[in-house]
Amino acid sequence: MRAASILFTVTVALFSDALYGLTHTYFKAARKPPGPSDPQFTEKYFTQTVDHFNFNSMGNETFSQRYLITDQYWKKGYGPIFFYTGNEGDVWEFALNTGFIIELAAQQQALVIFAEHRYYGQSLPFGKESFNIPQVGLLTVEQALADYAIMISELKEQLAATDCPVIVFGGSYGGMLSVYMRLKYPNIVAGALAASAPILSTAGLGDSRQFFRDVTADFENISPECRDAVRGAFHQLKQLAERQDYSRIQSEVALCKPPSSPRDIHQLYGLLRNTFTLMAMLDYPYSTHFIGNMPANPVKVACGTMLRGPDLLANLRDAAGIVYNSTGLLTCFDLYNLYVECADPTGCGLGFDSLAWDYQACTEVELCFETNNVTDMFPPMAFTEKDREVYCSKRWAVVPRPGWLKVQFWGEALSTASNIIFSNGDLDPWANGGVRKSLSSSLVALNISGGAHHLDLRGSNQADPASVISARKTEAELIAQWVKMERTRLQKSKRFI
Repeated sequence: MRAASILFTVTVALFSDALYGLTHTYFKAARKPPGPSDPQFTEKYFTQTVDHFNFNSMGNETFSQRYLITDQYWKKGYGPIFFYTGNEGDVWEFALNTGFIIELAAQQQALVIFAEHRYYGQSLPFGKESFNIPQVGLLTVEQALADYAIMISELKEQLAATDCPVIVFGGSYGGMLSVYMRLKYPNIVAGALAASAPILSTAGLGDSRQFFRDVTADFENISPECRDAVRGAFHQLKQLAERQDYSRIQSEVALCKPPSSPRDIHQLYGLLRNTFTLMAMLDYPYSTHFIGNMPANPVKVACGTMLRGPDLLANLRDAAGIVYNSTGLLTCFDLYNLYVECADPTGCGLGFDSLAWDYQACTEVELCFETNNVTDMFPPMAFTEKDREVYCSKRWAVVPRPGWLKVQFWGEALSTASNIIFSNGDLDPWANGGVRKSLSSSLVALNISGGAHHLDLRGSNQADPASVISARKTEAELIAQWVKMERTRLQKSKRFI
C-alpha cells in the first residue's frame, strides 16, 4: 500500500554486477523541486511524546517529529487549519503531491500543516534502532493518532489559533487516519476528507480476491487482449520455471542474475505483479513524479507495450521497465533490490519506510490479499491469515490480531459518525475496500469516474477529468460548511465558560 498510499516509496537500488557495468545505479522516487506557484513550506520539528499510553515504560521521553507548515494564505487567528495526517513515507513526498489542500487553503484562508507519521521519514523515535525489537512496538495507529492530536492542540496554542476549526486530510492509509481522527478526536477535528481510504478491507472486511481482481479490471478495460497478454506472459514464465530453464528466464526478463530456485521465481512473480499494481494505482491522466516517475495513463501505455508484438516475455520485461526503469539507465533488474516481499502483498517499498509498513501490516493493518489466475491475470500467490501469522511471528516476533481495527475504529458501523468525506476513483484498486455509498448527509461518498488513487488530492491539472473537478468542488463546499459549523459551536461554548 506504499502510496498511500500508500502508499510505496521506491528508494535506492544498488547494483554492482561488473558484468553489466553498473557500479552505482539509482532508482528512486523523484522529488519535484518547488516551482514559483508551490507553497513555501517551512520544515520544523515538534517535541513529541514517545509513548502516550504507558506512563512507566518510557516515562515522558520524547522524540522529534517532523512537520511542514505554511501560513502563505492564512488569515491569522481566524482561518481554519488544514492538517494532513501523514502516512507511510517521507512527508515531503505527500506535501509535493497534494496540491488540492493548498488550492483550498488559498480559497478559505487556511493554515496548512503536513505531519510526518512516527517511524517514517525523519521521525524515528529511536533513530537507527527504531526497528529493533522491542522499540518498534510503539509503532501503532493509536500512537500516531495521539501524536497528531497533541501536535494540533499544542500548535494551536503556540500560533494563537485556539478558535480556528481543524479539518484533517489524508490519502490511502493517511485517509484512514483522517477517518480515525474524526472518530476518536471529534473534540479536536471538525471534519475529515479521506481520499482512497480502504478502511473496510484493511479491517479484514470484504473479499481477499478483490484488490488484484480490480487491478486486472483496469487493464481489461483498456483491452481484454491486454489482460490475456499479461496472463499469457506469466504462463510462459511458469513453463520455463517448471523446466528449470533459469538462464532463459534471465535473458528474457533481463534479470541481473539467473534465478536458481522456486523462491527466486516467487520473488520474480511478486516483482512483476507489483509493476501492474503500481500502474493501476497511479493511472493518472498526466505524468507524475510520485513513487517514481510514471507516464501519463500508464495502464494504457503498458497495454500498448504488452500488445506490440508476439514476444510476450519481451513485452512483459518492457512493461516492468515503465515502473522499474523509467530513466532507461538500468540494463538489468535485480530481483531482491527492486522489490521486497512483506506482509503487504501490494508492496511495502524499500528502506526504513518499508520496515515500518511491514510491521504495521503484521500487527493492526490487515492485507491478506491473494491472486489465483482465475479472477485476476496473475500467478496464484496466496497470502492467508495463517501465512501472515507465520511470516510475522518469524520476522517481528508478533502474532497479528485479526479484527482489531474493526473493533477499535468501527469497521462498517459508521452511521453515528459525522463530517467525513469518503472519495474514491473507479480506476483505483483500493476503492472497493473503502466506503462507496453515502451513509448520511454528513458521511458523504464521492465516486470519481476515471479517477486513480486519491486523484482529488492532487493539484489541478488541465488533463483532469470533469468528475474530479466536480468532486473537488463538492469537497470544498462541504469543508466550508463544517468550518462554519465548528466556528459557531466554539462561539457558543465560550458563552458557558
